[in-house]
Amino acid sequence: MKVRDIIKILDAKVLLEGDLDAEVVTACGSDMMSDVLAFVKDQSVLLTGLMNPQVVRTAEMMDMRCIIFVRGKEVDPSVVQLADQKGITVLQTRYRMFTACGLLYSNGLRGGCEGA
Repeated sequence: MKVRDIIKILDAKVLLEGDLDAEVVTACGSDMMSDVLAFVKDQSVLLTGLMNPQVVRTAEMMDMRCIIFVRGKEVDPSVVQLADQKGITVLQTRYRMFTACGLLYSNGLRGGCEGA
């Protein structure tokens, strides 16, 4: 799946356009960046409701291509600016985390671990 497909599936607003043709095959959803760092391997997309620069730093460390902010939360411009510096696409969706993850999963995006 491409990032542009995610935009359609989640009816997402593009806050920062990176490579919309980037291929993504896995995703994770978490508001705890410590869990992302500890348990996530080889994910391309991060879904979160956490609104701080640590999200961008975590995504960068994990080589993620796209951050999706859920629940329609307004994203601080400093977070978007940092993502721009790191080359990470930023999207925003009105869907809650569970629904957004379910929509992506039902359209073929997986979690990247056994049984997912």
